[in-house]
Amino acid sequence: MVLNSFAESIKYFPVVIIANGDFPNYEPALNILQSAKVIVCCDGAYENFLQQNINTQAEIVVTGDGDSLSSDLLEKCQPFFIADWSTEYNDLQKALKYCQRKGYQQVLLIGCEGKREDHFIANISIMATYSEQLNLTMLTAHGIFHIIRESATLPSFAGQQVSVFTKDNALPLSFDGLKYPVKERCFQHLWEGSLNEALGDNFTITIHGDGVVIIYQTLQKKD
Repeated sequence: MVLNSFAESIKYFPVVIIANGDFPNYEPALNILQSAKVIVCCDGAYENFLQQNINTQAEIVVTGDGDSLSSDLLEKCQPFFIADWSTEYNDLQKALKYCQRKGYQQVLLIGCEGKREDHFIANISIMATYSEQLNLTMLTAHGIFHIIRESATLPSFAGQQVSVFTKDNALPLSFDGLKYPVKERCFQHLWEGSLNEALGDNFTITIHGDGVVIIYQTLQKKD
């Protein structure tokens, strides 16, 4: 898998899910919302989305159990509210399941951080789980998360901070194009692949086996 330049890779996503964390009031996310074709709001995020008055022609969908919506808002979004009363899944999972049913492939997750750190950690784990069927990217105020299940070359820029995580301590990984290269190394701790740095326009993570790898890249060069 080879993507275009890093700047180009985060300019447009056809489908965006807005989770109910801190609303993403940062330029990359707002620009993407303006150009998206479909915006899926977890029900608790819908009010914040309306308050932003974002100029978009996207199809709007609200999904969840409606418990985070006032009666007025629930009535307002009724034509595009996809009810999911399941108690087994949270609202982000319900939004992802909706995308699966619709056959969407490339999906951006925003609004996943803030308010509660445990929710943020859970959201990254959920993203990893659903990446088996969906091509998912998470955008935060400071960077992006990718999930890869096979070797990948990712766009970057010199000086970009990069961290690589896997929970599989028997999965050999190799890093090329990073300041601290790795050759077929199994990480015994989650932090061992963190705090690396891109040397140029791309870097490659080679997965020697079957497993799930989480990659984090900062949006800006380290000061």
